[in-house]
Amino acid sequence: SMGKGGEVFVLDMGEPVKIKEMAEDLIYLSGKIPYEDIPIEFVGLREGEKLYEELFLSEIEKRTRYENITIGKVSFLDWRKLNHSISKLLNSALLNDNESVFMTLKDIVPEYQSRHVDDMEHKVLPIRKKISSKSA
Repeated sequence: SMGKGGEVFVLDMGEPVKIKEMAEDLIYLSGKIPYEDIPIEFVGLREGEKLYEELFLSEIEKRTRYENITIGKVSFLDWRKLNHSISKLLNSALLNDNESVFMTLKDIVPEYQSRHVDDMEHKVLPIRKKISSKSA
């Protein structure tokens, strides 16, 4: 076992794979013809699915004995600062302050990137109910 506790292991999975091409190859390998013998249906993204995976670890802390597995450098966040930032985020959302919402997100997650930070015409949906801080 490589883990000692608390590490984040990063697996280099190589070049991205096009799912469409993989499906076509699997159909050919099974002796069939894609779209003739077996249809391929394009249904779009499901809720929560992403087109690209993003890695939030900016640095490799340590290499392992395996070439494609490294240990990522993890940064820690002070809980008081996080609670303060979440309160600020909620208040900004309640006030429909788009710029503050995106800037606060960027403060909480420095790796966060949004085209909306530069384009503040993006609308944040107003929160209908006041969120109680007592439930936290």
